Amino acid sequence: METRRKAEPVVMVTGAAGNLGRAVVHELVANRYLLVCVERGFEALERLSANVGQPSDMVHLSGIDLTDADACKGAVDRTLEKFGRIDALVNTVGGFETGPVSEAGIDQWDRLFRMNAQTAYTISAAVLQPMQQAGYGRIVHISAAPGLKAGANQAAYAASKGAVIRLTEAIAAENRDNRISANCILPGTIDTPQNRAAMPNAKTDSWVQPGDIAKLIGFLVSPAGGVVTGAAIPATGRI
Repeated sequence: METRRKAEPVVMVTGAAGNLGRAVVHELVANRYLLVCVERGFEALERLSANVGQPSDMVHLSGIDLTDADACKGAVDRTLEKFGRIDALVNTVGGFETGPVSEAGIDQWDRLFRMNAQTAYTISAAVLQPMQQAGYGRIVHISAAPGLKAGANQAAYAASKGAVIRLTEAIAAENRDNRISANCILPGTIDTPQNRAAMPNAKTDSWVQPGDIAKLIGFLVSPAGGVVTGAAIPATGRI
C-alpha cells in the first residue's frame, strides 16, 4: 500500500470549494490523486466536505489569503509536512467585475489585480521552490478570453487576466529545464447556478460545464501533460 501511495501525485487546489474548484476536486479524487484543498473561509471547506467528502489522504487548509506570501508559504510547508512533496498546483481563485475606465475605476483596478494577478503570482512563487528542488511540477491557472483582447468595460478585468497569461508564460520559460510545466485555461461562460441566475434569458447550450474543464485540468497536471507548457488554452464550450 505504501509503495502505491508514493506514486500518487500531490495536487494543491486553490478555491477548492468554488464551482470549478469543486469539479476539479471530484475529477482528481476519482483518479486517486492526493489533494490539498485551499480556501480562505472555513465554511467553504465545510461545504466542500459535504459535497465530496474528505478522504483520509485529503488535506483541507482554511484561512489562506493567497495575496499574502507568508500564508502561501505556510500552505506549501503544511503540504510538504503531510506528503513530502507537491507535484501540481491548480489555481482557480479569481474575481470578475466590469466598469469603464474612469477616476472611480481605480479601486476596481487594484482589487481585480489583487484577486486575479497577485494571487496567481504569490501561490506560484510558493510552490515553485519545492518543485524546482524536485525537478518536476505542473502549474495550471485560470485566465479568461478578455486577457487576450479587452472589450468595453473590461479594462481592469482584462488587464488582470492578461497578467495571469504573461505570468504563466514566464513560469513556463524559466522552468522548462526543471521539468515544470505551466499553462492557463481561458474558459467560456461556465455553467454555474450564479451565471444562470445572473443571465436568466441566456442560451446555455454552449456554456462550458465545470466537469469538462476539470477533465482538461486533469490532463495538464498529469505526467503526460508536460507535453504542453506556456499555453493559454481556450475552453469555450461544446460545438
